[in-house]
Amino acid sequence: MQLYYSPGACSLADHIALHEADIKFDRIKVDLKAKRTENGENFLDINPKGYVPALRLDDGQLLTENIAVLSWVARQAPALAPQGDLAPFRLIEMLAFISTELHKQFAPIFKGAGEAEQQAARDKIGQRLSYLDKQLNGDYLFGANATVADSYLFVMLMWAQKAGIEIPSKLKTYFERVKARPAVAKSLEHEGLNG
Repeated sequence: MQLYYSPGACSLADHIALHEADIKFDRIKVDLKAKRTENGENFLDINPKGYVPALRLDDGQLLTENIAVLSWVARQAPALAPQGDLAPFRLIEMLAFISTELHKQFAPIFKGAGEAEQQAARDKIGQRLSYLDKQLNGDYLFGANATVADSYLFVMLMWAQKAGIEIPSKLKTYFERVKARPAVAKSLEHEGLNG
């Protein structure tokens, strides 16, 4: 199994989740600008979408998109999924919220849009983080146990810090709690981000 990733990109969420699940995998670094892997392969031949994550399963199938990859990891390691009757749907609900309401909002900031567009994105991210801060009623998004959704939110909080966006108080504590997890430390080290 191979995870195609770019250091600090959203694929870090999948990297963390795979370590949390104790799934063995190889890491293949991708230069997203050049669309080349560290082995010199044309990344577009691997994932025509041209972005990470991409997870090549042992049977050769390719999974892309954080919602799909993280859901697959949760299926392999049920302890990383929420519990209860609606649990699979609650997980999809949270992953979709993080993907559409947080992740996508960073595009104007990281791609150097105009100041007004960047400020609008910062404001929207701040609103979404405030919502999550109010919803947080345990150590993790779904209570006492970490799930794959926590690895995704952790990356979004890293990005918020990088972009100078204020993180609400409960989420600041949450961020440090998640960062202290061994799987997170290992993933940050692998991607050269722990300095």
